[in-house]
Amino acid sequence: MEEGKGKIIVFGDKNIRRVWKNGEWFFVLEDIIAVLTESRDPKQYIQKLKQRDELLNKGWVQFVRTLSVGTIGGKQMLNCSNKKGIFRIIQSIPSKKAEPFKLWLAKVGSDRIDEIENPELAQERMKNIYEKKGLGVVNE
Repeated sequence: MEEGKGKIIVFGDKNIRRVWKNGEWFFVLEDIIAVLTESRDPKQYIQKLKQRDELLNKGWVQFVRTLSVGTIGGKQMLNCSNKKGIFRIIQSIPSKKAEPFKLWLAKVGSDRIDEIENPELAQERMKNIYEKKGLGVVNE
């Protein structure tokens, strides 16, 4: 995919804009906040979020980038983040809609630690993924 070309993905009935940059998707932060908080002013919500979470604010520039995004009014520079950054930001959102993501992240983290301690669990997980994708059974 060409650098800077964006697409819109739909989450529920909300649009989330994204831009392809350096081989990965970057998502418009305001769109993510609007979906997970139903805030009428996502920009203000982001500022309050940064005030409440000192470490998030301190590391903000490490995972939030200002990128050119196509909008109805033309290209605009908007705050965007990749998946890793979005997951970090979601951890700081006190919202019922963010809670399922937080629980999923905790489960994935716990599962990966278990797999480090017992590599056979990782092999079993990959075998299940291959089977679900119809790629056949991995030889044991």
